[in-house]
Amino acid sequence: MIKGAIFDADGTLLDSMHIWHELGTRYLESLNVTPSDDLPQKLYPLSLEQGCHYLKEHYSLKQSEGEIQSGILGIIASFYREEVKLKEGVKEFLSAMKSKGVSMTIATSGDRELLSSALERNEIAGYFEEIFTCSELDTNKHEPEIFVKCAEFLGLEPENIGVFEDALFAIETAKRAGFVTFGVEDESNRHDRERIKSISDYYITSFKETLR
Repeated sequence: MIKGAIFDADGTLLDSMHIWHELGTRYLESLNVTPSDDLPQKLYPLSLEQGCHYLKEHYSLKQSEGEIQSGILGIIASFYREEVKLKEGVKEFLSAMKSKGVSMTIATSGDRELLSSALERNEIAGYFEEIFTCSELDTNKHEPEIFVKCAEFLGLEPENIGVFEDALFAIETAKRAGFVTFGVEDESNRHDRERIKSISDYYITSFKETLR
């Protein structure tokens, strides 16, 4: 049995990945501008800056690219503070882990403040002993540093820690670093699903199902 756990946030604990596909549509609708049906596909490969440029040029917006970016960032902030929900069974699963004495941390590529507000609103912040962010560590999950920092904080060896992730590349990183990996199903990772299943030590389709 694992003695510690490291959880990703977006797509693992939080049902949040869809917001990144909806940003352009939500922003245009806030301006009473009708977006094209294929807007999410158009914006998907673009950076935030490139996406703002596309919206301004394609929809002839009067707002500057900086104003468009501020508006989009505001939508993201509101989503995490007021809207984002937990994935099914998460709270019950965390409670069960805590009752078994498993120490838990979060390793996220997201923003600490927005994540903290989402955890507090969904009443799960108290389950985690610490939050580690890629930006604060100046790293990303293609490298094992954030997982290693969590392990050092927990005072455990990787083989005694479960890493719960929905992203293939992050699972691969944790696996190479010697952690026990739990692949978590999410709609956003459907294209990588078979690969995730094949490399993960365990695969979770739903935290609710895992409790049974």
